[in-house]
Amino acid sequence: SRLLQERADPWPDALLLLGDQVYADAVPPETEAFIRNRRDVDQPPGLEVADFEEYTRLYRESWSDPDIRWLLSTVPSTMIFDDHDVNDDWNISQSWVDEMRSLPWWNERITGAFMSYWLYQHLGNLSPPEIAEEELFELVQLEEDAGPRLREFARRCDLESAASRWAYYRDFGRTRLLVIDSRAARVLADGRRDMIDADEWEWIVEHSRGSFDHLIIASTLPVFMAHGIHHLESWNEAVCAGVWGALAARLGERLRRAVDLEHWPAFHDSFESLVELLRVTTRGLDGAAPASVILLGGDVHTAYVAEVALGGDAGAGSVYQIVCSPFRNPLSPLQRRVVRLTSSRVVAAVFSSLARLCGVSRPSAEWRFVRGPTFDNSIGRLEIDGRAARVTISRSAAATEGAPLLRTLHAYELSNGSDDSPA
Repeated sequence: SRLLQERADPWPDALLLLGDQVYADAVPPETEAFIRNRRDVDQPPGLEVADFEEYTRLYRESWSDPDIRWLLSTVPSTMIFDDHDVNDDWNISQSWVDEMRSLPWWNERITGAFMSYWLYQHLGNLSPPEIAEEELFELVQLEEDAGPRLREFARRCDLESAASRWAYYRDFGRTRLLVIDSRAARVLADGRRDMIDADEWEWIVEHSRGSFDHLIIASTLPVFMAHGIHHLESWNEAVCAGVWGALAARLGERLRRAVDLEHWPAFHDSFESLVELLRVTTRGLDGAAPASVILLGGDVHTAYVAEVALGGDAGAGSVYQIVCSPFRNPLSPLQRRVVRLTSSRVVAAVFSSLARLCGVSRPSAEWRFVRGPTFDNSIGRLEIDGRAARVTISRSAAATEGAPLLRTLHAYELSNGSDDSPA
């Protein structure tokens, strides 16, 4: 924030935070002290957040740092939850959901999570016209104690994905930002695996249409990943579904949770639906096709830019995936080597073959990394100027490096503003 206060030019139009604004399962010191003074931490959930009251302390501490408070008070912000806002691996599979719902403390945890998210994050994501249409916002203002009403709403949010819609959009001139909920909107029961339920997907499709210079689709979880990881996740999904039998399915579920195989490739049908949406969008159904379609993601503790080729009857608009995880748990040297290895052709071919053996079709899009991956604490800056677009990903300087505090890692032109030539 000091850089912004001293010499920001131009001033940023918005700050987008893609998930894990708070860590309910790894609380900071002041929240931990509050929990210790409130209840017996030898009983589950221990030093993790247990209910709404503890969530309010968690948000207060997480956003009370002077720089964070200043930033959130001066730069318009939008955000969406990811798993740690609730619990590690939140909604990774139906068996995970069943296990968590059997725990005596889970109901208060998930209820408090949705109550606090609605208050601290969701309302701030909405434009004034959208707030005016938010029925619950109107109702809670009419009651002296709105807690019971908000609590009942939160309980329904956990049990029914259709009880709420956390996806939203913001327009910046002729650029639309469409933020997708890739956690609470999941469908996992009755043998289905959809990243987003049918009603919410219909809303997303509807709001992706229009005559935009750029369409930005944000999801906490990357859509286009290293090819080895993509095929591993799609293979694992098929194995967990029982294609190789019950024993392999149980082992597959252990692997899924151990290494977090839960991104868009782990929801194969949803991945292909999103690819088709991108393909339709680049055709420009409602006027001129956008100069670029840009997907934003985080979560994977790396930063990269991937160029996407949709194939088929796709339009001419450029499509890119930008991934940036600003303040992330650092990957160990071994984990970094594994990430690089999954980008190799050999590893991709091995897991692709396994996926084909399980009956998983090849992805209908192709993509390649044009920058990265890198593993530093990073911040991404997306600059839009008419139909031109450029991304810059910077890392924080080490203590020994001095000024400037931000060093450019990746810079890439996504669209040069010309409708006649690609970026």
